[in-house]
Amino acid sequence: MRSEDFHPPPSPCVLTRTRRQTVSSQLSALRGEVVCKLHATMIPKIGLCSQSLRNRRVFSRALAVLHAPWSRQTGLPAASRGIHVDSPPTIPTLTTSYAHGTSSTTLLHSTVGETLQRVVERFPDREAMAFLEQGVRKTFAQFQEDVDKASAGLLALGLTKGDRLGMWGPNTYEWILFQFATAKAGIILVSVNPAYQLQEAEYALRKVGCKAIVCHSQFKTQRYCDMLRQICPEIESSSPGGIKSARLPDLRSVIVLDSRQPGMFHFDDVMQAGSSQYVQQLHDLQKKLSFDDPINIQFTSGTTGAPKGATLSHFNIVNNAYTVGKRVGFIWRPHTRVCLPVPLYHCFGSVGGGMCMAVHGISLVFPSAGYDGKANLAAMESQRCTFVYGTPTMYVDMINQPDLAKYDLSSVHTGIMAGSPCPPEVVKQVISVMGIKGITIGYGTTENSPVTFCANPGDNLERKSETVGFIMDHLEAKIVNPSTGQLLPLGEMGEIMIRGYCVMLGYWADPDKTNECITESGWYKTGDIGSMDAYGYCKIDGRIKDMIIRGGENIYPAEIEQFLHTHPKIKEAQVVGVQDARMGEEVCACIKLVDGQECTAEEIKAYCKGQISHFKIPRYVLFVTSYPLTITGKIQKHKLRIEAEKLLGLEKGK
Repeated sequence: MRSEDFHPPPSPCVLTRTRRQTVSSQLSALRGEVVCKLHATMIPKIGLCSQSLRNRRVFSRALAVLHAPWSRQTGLPAASRGIHVDSPPTIPTLTTSYAHGTSSTTLLHSTVGETLQRVVERFPDREAMAFLEQGVRKTFAQFQEDVDKASAGLLALGLTKGDRLGMWGPNTYEWILFQFATAKAGIILVSVNPAYQLQEAEYALRKVGCKAIVCHSQFKTQRYCDMLRQICPEIESSSPGGIKSARLPDLRSVIVLDSRQPGMFHFDDVMQAGSSQYVQQLHDLQKKLSFDDPINIQFTSGTTGAPKGATLSHFNIVNNAYTVGKRVGFIWRPHTRVCLPVPLYHCFGSVGGGMCMAVHGISLVFPSAGYDGKANLAAMESQRCTFVYGTPTMYVDMINQPDLAKYDLSSVHTGIMAGSPCPPEVVKQVISVMGIKGITIGYGTTENSPVTFCANPGDNLERKSETVGFIMDHLEAKIVNPSTGQLLPLGEMGEIMIRGYCVMLGYWADPDKTNECITESGWYKTGDIGSMDAYGYCKIDGRIKDMIIRGGENIYPAEIEQFLHTHPKIKEAQVVGVQDARMGEEVCACIKLVDGQECTAEEIKAYCKGQISHFKIPRYVLFVTSYPLTITGKIQKHKLRIEAEKLLGLEKGK
């Protein structure tokens, strides 16, 4: 499917545009009208001695409108005040579980390329990024030069606006380079999990019809080029750019970053291919790009086990980066340097990292290509980072480094913890042990670009540790009864739903799944259970879906269950998440064997190795004879989880 064939669900984009005519924008318009009238009629008359006292009073009243603290007007009923999110809410204005984040700033209407160009003009000589393991450092001006070369090179290879390019690999300079090069050329970047094995990679690349793939030949145990040759044996006999594969019919080019391989381009070929003809083509193309164009596909899985491609636009990710940076202080803090160990293939890294860099001019420090807790601490010290990103598991690892005390982290004032539920105790330890007093918690989903709730660095300890903060600028959130869709009173638990600019365009080539999660009125159904207080702060209480979050990785039981069913000795398999002090949750497989068969946990784990991603391989394997069932015969996974934790000795309090 080409980008021009992509049809979003019943107008979530259009609907959210309508919804952006919020209280904030209405008041801005009112103020603008007052200003216009002042200039047109009253201001020229102020100097006239004959002007009446009445007009002076009108002028005074008009000025009062402009300066009035409208979010705190005491004469309005509580329900009509909303939440003005330029600063943390201090008055309990909500009367029901609906919050609208009004703001004094407007949304941005820029493409990714335009956004980068503006920050280059502001800070040409500022360091944009440092990849410590690679020894690569780039200023904003140098990065822009590389982006232009790579963009023109991709056009020279035959890629055009709307084509999909898969980026498959760890955190390296080339990842973020192609993130911005594809955006400038109107090519849609497909973020491929670097841990994907053969079957997973083939499905993802085929689903979205990737025309090109960028990868390393290998990283650690992952042999990317070998896997591609297994999927597409035609590569060996093809010329670079001329691949014709039966299993990946849209694929034409593979770009290898670290070595020359038969039938594939080398990274240098791309950087040198953009002749003046393609530079001009790139220049002309900028007039044809729209901020509403799809520009990124992020894979997220569902309960069916098949990965879904959440399709995001320039508008989605530019504005999420803008509002997140505004919330955590990038717009007012002096030169922020962020230690960024989170993966770029995930929204946390690509939007919270790469896009925040382009929007706010922050500097990114990448400690290592793959996660390394010691490298994070060393990077924060040596690079004098002021900010750090991480999942709860990453923070747990850093806190528990035996030589933590020897690192000077005094420059690190704040950070973001997100990606999975954040245990209150971990938040408190980050503050007390690491000394990061301004740590904030973020919540969101890939489908929402991703952040929808975030704490303020100045929030008190209870709000930082017990909630995920308050609604982001220009977004709406509500808590509803999952069965009826009815709005719930404050404090009651229900499904969290989100509406606004952040909602994805849809799942690529999957209108049915799109319509299941985005309502006709533009609300995205998160599947998460939460509650809201009168100030608009949200608590996450659980999940409707059975998704397991292991160290920030989203794991969907159905995917593992389907694979386990291919084992000849397995009659039935059910997978649940069980609690774990370090990872948050671990994968536990509860297996029924075929009658008369015998099997061990080690045999099951060995069967999984190399076939599914390492983080999906069950840590625990239990052999059972039955599952807890409902009257209608459905498996009760919440009860199965409790039984599994009991058998494993993992009950709370132990």
